[in-house]
Amino acid sequence: MIEFRNVKKIYTGGINTIALDEISFVIEKEEFVSLVGHSGAGKSTLLKLLYAEEKPTSGEIFFNGEDISNLTPKQLPFYRRRIGTVFQDFKLLPRKTLFENVAFALEVSDHSDKEINELVPQILEIVGLAHKLDSYPREISGGEQQRVAIARALVHRPPLIIADEPTGNLDPISSWGIIQLLLKINKLGTTILLATHNKDIVNRVKKRVITLDQGKIIRDHSKGRYAI
Repeated sequence: MIEFRNVKKIYTGGINTIALDEISFVIEKEEFVSLVGHSGAGKSTLLKLLYAEEKPTSGEIFFNGEDISNLTPKQLPFYRRRIGTVFQDFKLLPRKTLFENVAFALEVSDHSDKEINELVPQILEIVGLAHKLDSYPREISGGEQQRVAIARALVHRPPLIIADEPTGNLDPISSWGIIQLLLKINKLGTTILLATHNKDIVNRVKKRVITLDQGKIIRDHSKGRYAI
């Protein structure tokens, strides 16, 4: 599904900085992969390249066999709908209900009211919040807010979800609940790429781990253990 071939990313300025240095890896369909490494290791750059927010200095990046390195501005929105994104800060709209927060992602892509009214409750059911669809973000916990963010990421039924430090603002119990939800979504057939600093979570998940350090892949373990 995802392939990086000899990808290098250099940020130019007063001093050139090599963020990624000739990295290559493949993530297969329906894998669950944790991406780990210290701050500055290159995780954020890798995710930005995969989301086509930035372009590689050299090398190739493929998504389902398509080279995404040179997508046109017109192609970008359609490509990004194939990737669900979840961040550390939930990015919910405070004046909209949970239903409206998830529905908004469909409204901007011109889905009909009928489709929205059918899809949104189904997605909220998957994340365990169908009973709170009329609640506002301020009325629910941080863990529940992150579940809404995951629902919003799921609403286009993307084949890939990128979760970038999704538990960074949560307590340990809520954090593990979010990871269990991502594991459930993975079992339903969605590929998950989880970027995290949390060693305990990676070690409990026991899935593949790619470790970055100074822009290079230094480990790629098929069964996860965060060793650095």
